[in-house]
Amino acid sequence: MNPRRLVAAARTLDDLEACVRQTLCTQDRLDPNQTPIHRATLFRKAKPCGLLFVAHGPRRMRCQAIWICDEHRILCYDSAGNRFAEVQLYESPELPVPEAESACSSHRHSA
Repeated sequence: MNPRRLVAAARTLDDLEACVRQTLCTQDRLDPNQTPIHRATLFRKAKPCGLLFVAHGPRRMRCQAIWICDEHRILCYDSAGNRFAEVQLYESPELPVPEAESACSSHRHSA
């Protein structure tokens, strides 16, 4: 089965998370208002390059999405680990700098 190709806009990080939440919840028939989503920063060569979103459903069900910042796309995976959608973003937010890195960089600038 080929993944669905979707197009969306996400100007802010909240817009991005809402897009991911809706896409993941629709696929696995979860209530978006009741489904917790956790987010983690992904790194490539020690630099942030995207975000991992994990939606937790009933009975330990998990589905995931990966936002690849520089490619402006989101790859969505169902609870079996199969890619079911690819969302191309025509607008996307800036990648947030993790707090630990932010604290280190501000410390470096003040030294």
